[in-house]
Amino acid sequence: MTRKLKAAIIGSGNIGTDLMIKIMRHGNHIEMAAMVGIDPASDGLARAARLGVAITHDGVEGLAQLPVFADIDIVFDATSAAAHVKNDAFLRRLKPAIRLVDLTPAAIGPYCIPVVNGEAHLDALNVNMVTCGGQATIPMVAAVSRVAKVHYGEIVASISSKSAGPGTRANIDEFTETTSKAIEVVGGAAKGKAIIVLNPAEPPLIMRDTVYTLSEFVDEDAIAESVARMAAAVQEYVPGYRLKQQVQFDRIEASQPINIPGVGPRMSGLKTSIFLEVEGAAHYLPAYAGNLDIMTSAALRTAERIAEKLLAIPSV
Repeated sequence: MTRKLKAAIIGSGNIGTDLMIKIMRHGNHIEMAAMVGIDPASDGLARAARLGVAITHDGVEGLAQLPVFADIDIVFDATSAAAHVKNDAFLRRLKPAIRLVDLTPAAIGPYCIPVVNGEAHLDALNVNMVTCGGQATIPMVAAVSRVAKVHYGEIVASISSKSAGPGTRANIDEFTETTSKAIEVVGGAAKGKAIIVLNPAEPPLIMRDTVYTLSEFVDEDAIAESVARMAAAVQEYVPGYRLKQQVQFDRIEASQPINIPGVGPRMSGLKTSIFLEVEGAAHYLPAYAGNLDIMTSAALRTAERIAEKLLAIPSV
């Protein structure tokens, strides 16, 4: 039987617990070895213990004391941006070659969106999964960018308040900064902007995302086709990812230009509007928490490809 990489998850909250369940259900080349938290009463640690996973509530320092630590190949960090900086430094001292998949907006390593640039960073010791909003929307910016030069990309991610844990709430500023930058670096926009909305509605609403781009004038059908192909590619690992309606277009003519702060006055071009929703797989939280599902699904997808390369397993 093919050897699997042993994984530890730092962070026993919503994201970490959902990721643990995904690995145990769907991991082909990754297997759970340890769950790390700081709250001894957390549900994530209790679930891990029931499932036979080694646990510690003493943070990353406690992970290093577990007997299984010697066998850990890859660590997923589902804490916060500030905590990840410390966790990376601590683990790197003990195991310089250990692989980290960062689910926080810390962005120590390169940004990784599996369907856009995932193959480019399989050798990186630390890869950053951007944010939930980035995982949902940057593929759409990239879909437009591969057809036309994108002058500006703006995304609005709306998630249920109930699906936003303490880590997400602590990282709102980092969310906007990291996502905005990744819209440019990965999505291909000359300028990016990101907005997140925590929606307190009851009953909780499913994750909704809106993507706006302003690009050079090109054939609209070419963009629509590129967007549809990209959506299908994301659906391969996030089945609940879908377009809400047909892509919409507006032609901003030179005779009636618009002003975009930070980009420049009197801009003209093709405005593309893309509307998405992400339904979660309900592995841990209900289906409305698509923001959690797309993040953990992207992280597992990336780790699986890293494992395939390290284990010299041909990808399908």
